Amino acid sequence: MRKVVFAILLALPALALGEKAPNPADYTITVHVQSSRLADEIGLTRAQLLKVVIDGKNYQLESNLGGLNLLRVGDYKAKVLPDKHTWTYEYESKYEFLFPDGKTREFIVVGEGALE
Repeated sequence: MRKVVFAILLALPALALGEKAPNPADYTITVHVQSSRLADEIGLTRAQLLKVVIDGKNYQLESNLGGLNLLRVGDYKAKVLPDKHTWTYEYESKYEFLFPDGKTREFIVVGEGALE
């Protein structure tokens, strides 16, 4: 009985936050990471900058959520997060990557086209 109560108590924080596991079927886009680097940001954080190919197009993505770790080069599953702009001449796009351990991370598009 104690084990059951202990297990329930351990699960309560996750349930209280309303977090639910990502559905891998939602991550239908393959993002090929060609390069990964850290860029200095204000304060103690660093941004992850990725050069990627998505559907044959070159993009640069940025995330401030990576800490001091580099993302390995390779293919990752992702989904597009909703774009809030309604203009046809510019956009703001975000991708959410799904990693093999079930964690996710958002990346914003900060460059498009032939990137150096």
